[in-house]
Amino acid sequence: SSLSLQILFYANGIYYIFYFLATLAMIVYKSQVYSYPDSFLAPDLALLFIMAFLEALRLYLGSKGNLTEEEAPLGLSLVLTVGSALLCVYFLLWQTYVLKADVILSAILLFTYGLESVLDIVAIAAFVS
Repeated sequence: SSLSLQILFYANGIYYIFYFLATLAMIVYKSQVYSYPDSFLAPDLALLFIMAFLEALRLYLGSKGNLTEEEAPLGLSLVLTVGSALLCVYFLLWQTYVLKADVILSAILLFTYGLESVLDIVAIAAFVS
């Protein structure tokens, strides 16, 4: 198994908890301070919770696949990374109001997704060989 990938899964899990709580707090803040349309509040919250579910599943499968040196869970984790990255881009660019803090938090998360994807591919290639 890849130690660096496992460390990154762990660090990303910790960071995602911070990301989720900070994004949730910012959505609440924006709904109180700005004229946040009610028709956009529910979808933003729903997407954040969908992202949390995907992230938990992604990290579980990635960690399990890495520790057991199985390609299938790691590959599925890689596919889920694409979905999580798309949702992260939504919070980076397309949500109703985007604050500078949203940009910074999402950019860090996208960077870790990219690094994790590269290490996922390297680990899958090593396990297949």
